[in-house]
Amino acid sequence: MATTAGAYGLRPLNLLGGTPFSGATRQYPIASNYALNIFNGSVVKIVGGGGVELDTTAAGLFTKDSIGVFLGCQYTDPNTQQLLFSQNYPANTVADDILAFVVDDPNTLFTIQANGAIGLDARGANVVLANAQSTTTGSLITGNSNVAASSGVTQAGTAPLRIVDFVTDAQNSPGDAFTEIVVKINPAFHSFTNTGAGV
Repeated sequence: MATTAGAYGLRPLNLLGGTPFSGATRQYPIASNYALNIFNGSVVKIVGGGGVELDTTAAGLFTKDSIGVFLGCQYTDPNTQQLLFSQNYPANTVADDILAFVVDDPNTLFTIQANGAIGLDARGANVVLANAQSTTTGSLITGNSNVAASSGVTQAGTAPLRIVDFVTDAQNSPGDAFTEIVVKINPAFHSFTNTGAGV
C-alpha cells in the first residue's frame, strides 16, 4: 500500500488509449545561466525564443504555455568541456548548448503521487499540484522532482490535471494514504492544445 509519502513529480506511463510510452521526447533549449533548477518530473513551459523554463505558477497550477514534463538535459560542462547528460538542469549553468528532453505529447499519461488519499470515485475529476514548482522542489542528489498532486480533487476546470486512472499494484490502491494516480494535462493548460495566444 502507498502509505509513505515519496513524491517523484510526473513520470510518463503510456498514451491515452493504452499505447505504450516509447520514450519519445523533443529537445528544447534552456538559456545559458538560467537561474532555477529544473528537476526530472517537473512541468516546463515554452518561452519567447523557443526555449523552456520551469513552470512556477503559484498554487500548483500551470500556465497556458506549459508543454510537458522535463526528463533531463545535455550540455557541455563549463569546467571539463565534455558533453554531459544530466538527470536535472543545475541552476546557473553557463553553456550555449543546453538542451532539455521534454515529453510534449498532449496525450501522454503520467503517474504522480498525491499528498493524501484519493478514492476511486475521483476518476475523471481534476487536481492541482500540492505546491508550486520552484528551484527547491526536487533533490540535487537524485535530480528528481518531489512535487506531489493535491488530494483535494475538484470538478472545476481551473485545475491542470485530469485523473484518468490509478496505479494498481502491490504497493498502491485507490484510497491509500498517499495514493498514486494516473493523470493527463488538461487541454487548456497545454500550449499545443489550448486556443490562447502563443508566446
